[in-house]
Amino acid sequence: MESENRQPPYLRIVGDIKDRITAGEFGPGEPVPSTRALVKEQHVAMATAAKALATLREQGWVYTVPGGATRVRDRSAVRAPASAHARPNPEPSSDSVVRAGIDVADAHGVGGLSMRRLAMEVGIGVMSLYHYVPDKAALLRRMADTAFGEEQLPEPGPEGWRAKLELSARLQWRSYRRHPWLVSIMHNSLTHPPAIASGMRFVDWELRALRGSGLEPRAALHTVLALDGYVGGIAASNALEVEAETDTGISATERMAADRPLHDELFGRETFPDLTAALESGATALADVDEIFEWGLQQQLDGIGARLCGA
Repeated sequence: MESENRQPPYLRIVGDIKDRITAGEFGPGEPVPSTRALVKEQHVAMATAAKALATLREQGWVYTVPGGATRVRDRSAVRAPASAHARPNPEPSSDSVVRAGIDVADAHGVGGLSMRRLAMEVGIGVMSLYHYVPDKAALLRRMADTAFGEEQLPEPGPEGWRAKLELSARLQWRSYRRHPWLVSIMHNSLTHPPAIASGMRFVDWELRALRGSGLEPRAALHTVLALDGYVGGIAASNALEVEAETDTGISATERMAADRPLHDELFGRETFPDLTAALESGATALADVDEIFEWGLQQQLDGIGARLCGA
């Protein structure tokens, strides 16, 4: 039992789904829980759930229909690992290659995405990939454009600059929570951002929200970049936490629990009286990342509002 408890969370999910397939809960061709369903059901990060499904695909238990659900292979396919990467549609498209890259990055991070691994996931030879994407840099750019473009900005959007900027920030945050690796591409530089159409679309929409605010165009651009930079900064911290959990199998909560004796020792010295007072119920009472994001977003918008009053 102790060794099972030490299993990385994604392996526990893999074992659970295998047991459910074996028991007949999920029959051949039937869908298994999606990453979103696993996040709610197993209380894990999106990347952990994605890695579990990717592992099941690699082991030949399931397959993913391009643009559709992850489904159970029939028993003969499960017993023949050599066919694990066969796909119902043997002719991939440029879009399906990009989507497969997103699936791999969701499960393993950008660092775990290689052209060889992607070719195996798609079910073609490595050199054949270059018929669909010219190189890895182009692949990553298209992956980011596709993933970030999943959230659509409404036209004309809510009334008022604040409601518009708040909506834009929340949609970006949702993209980064769904795809933690995405922030490393979208925010690889704040002053020299990547040429990604979906990202430019957000900036342009936000600038239109500030029309008539009294800000000069350059000041409006700085305002938007600072707000988006805030969102990206919180997202980057979350991405590092997700990456650490995926690599080690140890959640942030488990790590904090392991560090509790050290926290108790540090706080026991009364070296940090204000921090001690701020923590309401011990060293693990820090707010979660969504709570911090929401609180900080309101401070950002308040600051913009104060600036506009003096514009």
